[in-house]
Amino acid sequence: MSAEENKLLKVETKLQKLGLILPEPLKTPAGTKLPFPWVRVRGNRAYISGHCPQNPDGSIAHPLGKVGTDLSVKEAYQAARLTALSILGSLKRELGNLDRVVAWLRVLGMVNSAPGFNQQPLVVNGFSDLIIELYGPERGLHARSAVGMAELPFGIPVEIEAEVEITG
Repeated sequence: MSAEENKLLKVETKLQKLGLILPEPLKTPAGTKLPFPWVRVRGNRAYISGHCPQNPDGSIAHPLGKVGTDLSVKEAYQAARLTALSILGSLKRELGNLDRVVAWLRVLGMVNSAPGFNQQPLVVNGFSDLIIELYGPERGLHARSAVGMAELPFGIPVEIEAEVEITG
């Protein structure tokens, strides 16, 4: 592999070294229609729809439920990490190469929170920590909100959306 090819596969090489697998496209529950793209590219921006934690086969990852009762912060952190892989899988399918992402700009993390649960930032750190590990601080640091929600679709514990800057 040439140095140029190696540079192009930098993020994917890191994923392999970490033993992480990008999931297949989301397998939605029967009867569910989602009439929007997972990634919408406009100019030098990619707008990423809300994603959930996925297994490598594209199914929704478990455990499901509310953080603070059904899931611990540690389990929810892992769910946010899986959500990062879900987003990276969609970006790979849309862009062809994860290194086309030159900057992670904005992230919104939504946590399916039990009443009184207020540690949403610790949960969404699962996403941010992985993105920064893969892209480094120069490209990976992002503006972020981490908020609690009364419910999320299909009982998922975490949903995350993002905006990134890309190269042509």
